[in-house]
Formats: sequence, C-alpha cells, structure tokens
Amino acid sequence: MSSREIQSFKARVRKALHIAGAISMILIVIHLIQYFFAPFRLRDVALVPRNITSITGILSSVWFHSSFEHLFSNLLSLFAGIFIIFLFYPRIAWQVVLFVYLTTELTVWLLARPAFHIGASGVVYGLLSFIFWSGIFRRSLKAIVLALAVMVLYSGMLIGIFPIEESVSWESHLFGLLSGVYAAFLFKDFREPDEDDHHNQHPSSLDNDDAPKRPFFPPGTFDDPYQ
Repeated sequence: MSSREIQSFKARVRKALHIAGAISMILIVIHLIQYFFAPFRLRDVALVPRNITSITGILSSVWFHSSFEHLFSNLLSLFAGIFIIFLFYPRIAWQVVLFVYLTTELTVWLLARPAFHIGASGVVYGLLSFIFWSGIFRRSLKAIVLALAVMVLYSGMLIGIFPIEESVSWESHLFGLLSGVYAAFLFKDFREPDEDDHHNQHPSSLDNDDAPKRPFFPPGTFDDPYQ
C-alpha cells in the first residue's frame, strides 16, 4: 500500500469508529435516562405489530431495551456490524444501515405476532447478515474474508431466528436476517474501489486472442526419426 492509501485507510478507520461509537453511546444514554428517570413507558415506545397507535415504534423501538443485560447483549455486535460496514463498504454504508433498520422494523410491524417488540437485535442480525451474504453475492476477496469471519464468530446466533423463547422477539431476528440478505443482493453491484472485479471475468476472456499461439512442445518432437 502507498502512503496515500494508508492515510485513507486510517481516515476510514477513524470515521467507522466514530460512527459506531456514537450510535452505541446514544443507546447507552437513552437506556440510562430511561433507567433513572423513566420518561417513557416501554409499551409506549415498543413496536406492536399491526397496531396503528404503535406505528411510531418502527422508528423508536430499536433505541430502547428492557434491561442492561438486554442492552449489552446487543451492543458489542451492533458496534462490530456498524464498524465493519463503514470501514469496508463506505460507499453504501449509510444506505445499508438505514435499509436494514427500516425494512426489519416494518416487516416486524406487518408480520410478527402481537407482542411488545423492543431492542436493536433485529438490526444486529440484519447488519451481520449483510456482511455474510455480501461475501456470497460480491465474491471479492475482501467480502469473502469478512463473510468467513462473521460465520466463525456469529454462527451461533442462528438459533435466535427460531421461536424457542416466548420473551424473545425471534421475528425481529428472522426479518433482520432476511433484510440483510436482500440488502446484500440489492447493493452487490455498488463496488468499492479496493474490490477486485477480475473474478467476474470468464477464464476465456483473460486470453489474449491477438497473441501468437505457441505449441507446448517444439515442432517435430514426436516425428519418427527412422522415416
């Protein structure tokens, strides 16, 4: 890497850290305010599917959590997902985050069971799903390495998309995962400057038709010397 590329990468790291850290701090501050002063009832900011009075929960429910345990179970993975996307996919980072956020919450409101849904876990599933499926759809070396890292570190989260615990919004997890798949497909052609596009070329297209063709063995190698 040239010195200019190194400086550019460092700037992207700082920006990704700032954005991921800021969003994480907002979640923490909101929970501290809610914990000490309780200005809102959680049922008033939660998302209740197909309830018109709670349609604002599509925007608000992600920012509230029922407990510190609930908050911190999402916080590290959310930070990691945002950081990775803004660092390695800066061209589409905001679009991906907003798409996953809104699509996940909207589908939960439309299709989930009637219950109070709060927390950022659906968005977490969406961001990590985007990173994994980008490796499959984009097929650049960078995307594949990131997908493998997510698979190794977070594959255990897949159990969360099944209705095992009634108190867990498994629908948010499932619809978040699906929104990440769709986002990865939707943005697969918005490639970053450091992604190698040669993988999309057919092997035959790499041949130079204008170059002279030379036989593998020198002429006359297999001629009968006794003729």
